[in-house]
Amino acid sequence: MTDRTIFLSDVHLGTRGCRAQLLVDFLAKHDAKTLYLVGDIVDGWKLRRGWHWPEDHNAVIQAILEKARSGTRVIFIPGNHDEVFRDYIGLHLGGIEVMRRADFTSAKGKRYLVTHGDEFDAVVANAKWLAYLGDRVYGTLIWLNPRINQFRRLWTHRYWSLSKWSKAQVKQAVNFIGKYEEALSESARQKGYDGVICGHIHHAEIRQIGTVHYINTGDWVESCTAVIENDAGEMRLVDWEARKNRAFAIERLQRRRSRSATDRHTPARLRTSLEQDAQ
Repeated sequence: MTDRTIFLSDVHLGTRGCRAQLLVDFLAKHDAKTLYLVGDIVDGWKLRRGWHWPEDHNAVIQAILEKARSGTRVIFIPGNHDEVFRDYIGLHLGGIEVMRRADFTSAKGKRYLVTHGDEFDAVVANAKWLAYLGDRVYGTLIWLNPRINQFRRLWTHRYWSLSKWSKAQVKQAVNFIGKYEEALSESARQKGYDGVICGHIHHAEIRQIGTVHYINTGDWVESCTAVIENDAGEMRLVDWEARKNRAFAIERLQRRRSRSATDRHTPARLRTSLEQDAQ
């Protein structure tokens, strides 16, 4: 099934925290007439400090280019981490349109401003050195994530994000998110939009703020989320990691039930023999 529109942002290719394999899986299972890449797809800040580009990161780029070749309209709105591409506004790169921001009209006729959103972040706009410092701290938390999750996998398959948890515990971070959402929504309202679609803060959300429909696509580092519009114009937030985890849990439960059923119908002597063979 082909959806009308897909929005995703904050992939951060080039960083060790990027969940590229999950994104490749998502792109393989979802097609749309238009794909919006709402900034920070590539992390130029990290790549300047040291090259990290494994095969699955290249697979993401190839999957996007393949969609463009297959007829999907792909629109790329650079963010602050891939701001180098802002020098190419108005051009087509491999069939991908590069825009500073976009006007999007949903199937319901609602007008949305599509922007990465970093211009509404006072730290990025007014104190870039502080943004770079924060990025290094954030990178350290992301570096710790896989090491913590190696131990967690002994008890559960679910991925846990240290950086996401840390932000949830800090009142200032919560206040920042709220102010960011309100500032972006107010700007969209003043410009006559019905809604705004953005990224940047790695906090997936769909909610009404006054008269403005606020949509944040989330990210593919702390969580794995995208926003999909169907042909009826309905917007839904897809948490791909949570969906994969649910599928894994159901599969594991089915295997357990299958083994339990086998055990109930297998004579004790034969069951012992099978267990010995398995060892």
